[in-house]
Amino acid sequence: MKLERLLSIIILLMNRRMVQAKELAERFEVSIRTIYRDVEAIHAAGIPVVTYQGTNGGIGLTEGYRLDRNVMTNDELAAIVTALRSISTSYGSERHLRLMEKINSVVSPDYAEQFNHKTSSVRIDYAPWDGNERLQPKLQLVKEAIDDSLVLGLTYSNAEGELSRRQIEPHTLILKGRHWYVQAYCLEKEQFRLFKLMRIKDLEIAPGRTFIRRTLPAQPSGTAGSSSNELPQVQEIVLCFDDDARHLAEEWFGIEELSRAADGRWQVKKAYPEDEWLYRFILGLGHRVEVMAPAHLREIIAGRAAHIAQKYKSRTPT
Repeated sequence: MKLERLLSIIILLMNRRMVQAKELAERFEVSIRTIYRDVEAIHAAGIPVVTYQGTNGGIGLTEGYRLDRNVMTNDELAAIVTALRSISTSYGSERHLRLMEKINSVVSPDYAEQFNHKTSSVRIDYAPWDGNERLQPKLQLVKEAIDDSLVLGLTYSNAEGELSRRQIEPHTLILKGRHWYVQAYCLEKEQFRLFKLMRIKDLEIAPGRTFIRRTLPAQPSGTAGSSSNELPQVQEIVLCFDDDARHLAEEWFGIEELSRAADGRWQVKKAYPEDEWLYRFILGLGHRVEVMAPAHLREIIAGRAAHIAQKYKSRTPT
């Protein structure tokens, strides 16, 4: 985009005394004539860009002129780069990479080493262990549809595995609990819903269909497969871990959340929305954890565990 190119040229000129038009043209994959038009636009915006003729000539800023870099501190810039690197592990974007390059170019050379240390001291990796190659095309297509207000067509599988064809007006991408969702207005249900990207297939832009953005609800609505438009009810659950499974409880909930139960085991009390994720999460903790409350959740987990055990008893692998 022209605006991004103009900003990039300005930042380069801030950090280099002079740069040749040919170099800029190659860097941004445009003609030299386009670069000179960009220089005129920058000059017209009030930034004194000058051109120097001759063998050692080029484009630069007027001697003694500099832009104020103190709009943000170096620590604030480092925080932005850290955040961009973290989100890029799950949602890769060329814009993120270009912005990181621009921020790095603003940092003074004598602070560069310390800046690199600050931006690499913390890394939050949202990507799953098996990568997210299958998810990236969906993310990019949904983002394109959001930016350009395009209607999307898709096939959706709800929590029970039932398939339905939908057309949606995508408004917001949401990363929640290591999963991506799109908050969208469902044209079939005539209300906002959350669609989990991993449950979407046959995703495509509806030819020639655009929409006008609607006012988003105060809270994200229920998932597309839910019978209600409300999110699952949040309630407190009580789990007890065997003494030799304390490390497992600490890993998931933190040391501060553990307390001794009357029988000597380690107890955790946490509030969660009750849904399929919660059932799978508890079962995934294994045999060294027991649901103590609420009673109905204890029954659900016991029933599913019994069903799993029955499968292993009744079937012999071939």
